[in-house]
Formats: sequence, C-alpha cells, structure tokens
Amino acid sequence: MIRNYYFYFLLFSMWMLFLLLLTACSDSDDAASQDEKDNESATVSVFKSHLGKGTIPDSDDPHVKYVKEKTGVEYELQTTPPGSDPGEYINLMIASKDFPDILRPIGGVEQTIISQGGALALDDLLPKYAPNVWERIPEEAWDIVRTVSPDGKIYYVPQVYLVPSRAALLRQDWLEELGMEMPQTLEEYKEMLIAFRDKDPNGNGQQDELPTTGREFGRWMDHLFAMFGVAMWEGYPEWDIYNGEINYAGTSENMKAAIEFIRELYEEELLDNETFLNKGDVWQAKVNNNLVGSWYHLPAKLNDKLTAMREEAPNAYVSGMQLPEVEGFEGFITQKSMGLPEWLIPKASEENAINALKLLDFFYNPDNADFIQYGIEGVQHEVVAGEKVLLPATDETPLALGMLNFQTKESMDIRIENSFPEEDQQMIKDIFEVTTADARRIAGDGMPSTVYEGYPDIQSHKLFQEYLTKIVIGEWSIDKFDEFVEKWHQSGGKEVTKRVQEWYETAK
Repeated sequence: MIRNYYFYFLLFSMWMLFLLLLTACSDSDDAASQDEKDNESATVSVFKSHLGKGTIPDSDDPHVKYVKEKTGVEYELQTTPPGSDPGEYINLMIASKDFPDILRPIGGVEQTIISQGGALALDDLLPKYAPNVWERIPEEAWDIVRTVSPDGKIYYVPQVYLVPSRAALLRQDWLEELGMEMPQTLEEYKEMLIAFRDKDPNGNGQQDELPTTGREFGRWMDHLFAMFGVAMWEGYPEWDIYNGEINYAGTSENMKAAIEFIRELYEEELLDNETFLNKGDVWQAKVNNNLVGSWYHLPAKLNDKLTAMREEAPNAYVSGMQLPEVEGFEGFITQKSMGLPEWLIPKASEENAINALKLLDFFYNPDNADFIQYGIEGVQHEVVAGEKVLLPATDETPLALGMLNFQTKESMDIRIENSFPEEDQQMIKDIFEVTTADARRIAGDGMPSTVYEGYPDIQSHKLFQEYLTKIVIGEWSIDKFDEFVEKWHQSGGKEVTKRVQEWYETAK
C-alpha cells in the first residue's frame, strides 16, 4: 500500500515538473515573440501640406534613419500631389476615408472630422505617450482646444506662438535714399507712399515703383487695416472686441474707415492697381524685384526675398514699420497665439496612435532641439570654423523632417541665427521687436470653426471680399459698406455672432 502511494506520488511529481517546464518554455517563447515585436519598427504616415523646397525623403534618408533609431518609428512624410489644391485634396481624403496616421489640418477641416466622430480623443494618451507635448503646451491652450469639441475632449494638438509671426515691412534703404524718416502718423505714411511713387527710390530711372501692394481678394495687406484697429489674419477679418462685445471685424466702423483710406490709396495709385489680380507668385515677384516699398508678411521668411532684391539692389534693407497713428483708432498687429489646430490623429488610425504620439513627442523633446534645428551634418548643415551652419534648401535635396510648431522668442532667435547670414540677423530681430510691440492677441484666438456651421459663405468671407474689392477699385461708393453690413447679418451673420459670443463667454 505504501509502495503504491510512493509510486503515485512520484508519477504526480514528474507530471507537475513536465507542466512547469512546458509553461516556462511557452513563457520564454512569448517573451521572445514580444521582444521581436518590440524590436520591429513601426511606420507612421504624416500628412502635411504647403511644404518648402525639397523632395520627399525615403526610408534610406539619413534624417529618417536617425529619427527611427531614436524612436523605433519611421517617419513617412506625405503631402498633396503637385498642382493640386491642398484644401480640396484633404476633403477628398476625408470623403474616401483614406487617412494618414497623423495629419496637419487646414481650412477648418478638423471640425468636420471631429463632428463626424472621426477624430481620436487624446486626453489619456498625451500624458502617457507624449509627455513633452503635454507639458510644454500651456494649460490655457489645452483649455481652448477643449472648448472646440462638443464633449470637452482634446481632439488635436494646438499650435503655440508666443511671439507674433507677421509684420508690417518697409524698404528702409528707400527711405534713406529719399532722406525720409519712419512715418509716425497716417498722413506721414501717405506722404511716404507718394515719395515712393514719384521719386524713383529703386534708382532704375523708371516710375515703376509700387508704394504698397496686396494680393487677390484683398489678402496680405493687413498693415493697411491694422492701423485702424481692424483684426485681420492674412486678409480675413477676425473676431475681436468692438462696441464692448466680441464681433466680426469685417462689419465694424474701424473696417469702414480702413476701406475708405485704402480706396483713396488705390485711386491715387499708391496701392498697386493690380492688387486684386495678384496671385501669390506674382505678388512675391514684385517684392523680390525691388518694386514694392511697404508690404505685410512673415519676417522669418525674408531670406530668399533679400537674396533676390540684392541682385539689383545690393544695399536692400528691410525694417519693421511701427504702425502709424490714426486719430480715433488704436492700431495693432493681429496675433493668434494658441488654439489653432496643428496635429490630429484620425480615429481610423487608432491602432498606430501610440507610435504617432511617440514620433510627435520626439520633436517636442527639448533634448532633441539641436537635431531638430540642424539636422544631419552634410545633409542639412555643415560645420564652418567649429560652428554648425544650415545649408540652403534646394528643389533637389530631401526635406528635413519636422513636427514642432511651438514658437517662443528664444526659439525664434535661434531660428534667425541659423537661417540668416550674420550681417542680417540683427535686422530680422529688430523687425520682430517692432511687430511684438504693436501686436495684440485678439479675443477670437482659438475660436472653433463650428460657429460657422450652416453658413459657409460667412465662413469664407465671400460677401466681405466682394464689397471690399468693388468699393476699393471705385466700382461702388463707400456708402455701399452699410448695405454689406445689413446683408451680412441677414445671410447668417447674426446667428454666427450669437454663437461666437456664447463661445467667448465659455472660453473666458
């Protein structure tokens, strides 16, 4: 009996040992399989439109390889096909549900995606998988993003600009050629434009100067509106405080006064009479070819323009123009600092969301600032006298990868020092100093485009652009502005204003 007991005990022990060995082997296999999975790199498709000069980098690009080595994620850059309209292309993308893993939304498309339930909520994912993004972006910006969504969740990573990015620009060398000072008042500004028109400051012996200019639909001439305290963003009226409440700048008395002045400039050929025909490339060519004295644009992107100007005018020098004083109005440069969408992860790409956030976090990590600024030696920069110097972009060289859109004075100074030759750096910093002094963050900063739902013509500013154009070129009198205001309210502006004011109370 005892012998039988020991026999069964021994058999049981051997069976348990076999099971333990089997389990250990299985666990080992699973761990090895998991290790293999962890060592496998993921690929994240990143969609951006409006890229600069360069080609799309492939998997063998050293910049792509470096990011992959540090994150385990391969950055696959995608953009719109050549010649296609970015807004139309991204709308087609939504319609076909052929989404990238992470995208930079444009034209309010993020609201379409959010309202259709197509955006991934990031509240729980950001602190865990993108801590640098979560911590660097101010809480105020996240709060603005929350007001955009119907359920108060975070559906996109916002842009943050703590310095203004746009400025009123002026050819300082033209002023000096004519022995004139920087204009302090509206009257002095007009006198300066008259001198630009009549006294050949570009010195080519022809009366071909365009004192000031803009683009079709009245875009990119914000300096002419800014003097009158009109909130404008690249030619689109914004929302700010008028008559004690947040209202559309396009219907304000400030706007009426600005249009009346601009009409006067057009009539006297002080405003380029082709303004409402100028496409972007034509406008840029006029600036580059030493024809324009006063304009509005991005000082951080002046380098190529200066190079072009100096082919014919070696002493070309650009200053920031402090806004001239206008009696009865308080002028300012419109600043939008927080809340605009920068990155959104479609819900359809949820499986790869962690990898997308890991990639994004790499670019927001301050430890990687040097790589983000300079890239790879021999590809994006070279070392001269022990200092890293960025190489100029060309149409043939691969684009440097990037995802960071977080601008401070310190980061802008670094960008200037790395983008401009030493002799031009102070000039650009001075421009930023002037525009920063004039800039003011508007009340409508971060306002969601959902306020326009059901009123696409109000959102596109179509009615405003029609009246602006026809009044300025003299087809209609300034009295028609009052008709515009009435039509705007009747065609949906009244309802949109109500929504904006409700949003503003929440956002405050």
